[in-house]
Amino acid sequence: MMPVTKPSFIILDSVDSTNNYAMAKVHAGLAKHGDAYFSFNQTGGKGQRGKKWHTGNGENIALSIITDASELHIHEQFKLSAAIALACVDFFGSFAGDETTIKWPNDIYWRDRKAGGILIENVIGHGLTSKKNETSTRSGAYWKYSVAGIGININQDIFENDLNKAISLKQITGQDFDITVLAQQLHLAVLDSFKQLLTEPFEKILQRYNERLFKRNQAVQLKKGNIVFSTTIKEVTESGQLFTVDLIDNLFGFGEVEWLL
Repeated sequence: MMPVTKPSFIILDSVDSTNNYAMAKVHAGLAKHGDAYFSFNQTGGKGQRGKKWHTGNGENIALSIITDASELHIHEQFKLSAAIALACVDFFGSFAGDETTIKWPNDIYWRDRKAGGILIENVIGHGLTSKKNETSTRSGAYWKYSVAGIGININQDIFENDLNKAISLKQITGQDFDITVLAQQLHLAVLDSFKQLLTEPFEKILQRYNERLFKRNQAVQLKKGNIVFSTTIKEVTESGQLFTVDLIDNLFGFGEVEWLL
């Protein structure tokens, strides 16, 4: 048997985006499942829907982790998102307590303030491939790799005006943390959660995700287009849709509504 190579944990002093760096390694054939790239300073971090993610200078976690997604189908992207969000909420909650939640689809919140975010980017292959644990081959598009970019606020205690709803672990606990050590712990937690995704029924993962869902069974204001409305958060479905209830039952896809907090 060939020896199993351990995932790498690469420390960078500064980079525009850990996701960009990791993605370049994937495309160059220089990365493998589980490899992680951590940077003390991220100058052009990316958030959901083109937003920027500010990490502070040496104060927070900016981490990208590569996963081999070939055992998952392209339509199962929410499953990966949920597994990674669970790893992050459990990691942060181990320090900050059970007021840590997942704001759909995968932001990490403490009370009503944002503690972290996740951006997953994918590498899609085309042609024939053999899916692991299957004898048949499949053609067309298939999921090769994902790059999960994770930003977690750790030691930052002053945020810019547009981030006044952010919060860090230091603000919650009053303690300073070694961000490299915490990033390594988060790296292992994400890999463990990914392994569970491949070995456990997704129903169990989804149940844990919904147990940690931000504002579950509470009335919130959402915005769809130019319409602002009140609705009660109930759960997230297996396909990743947000299920809410008001005068009617609602199902919303990612990017379809905006939270008003």
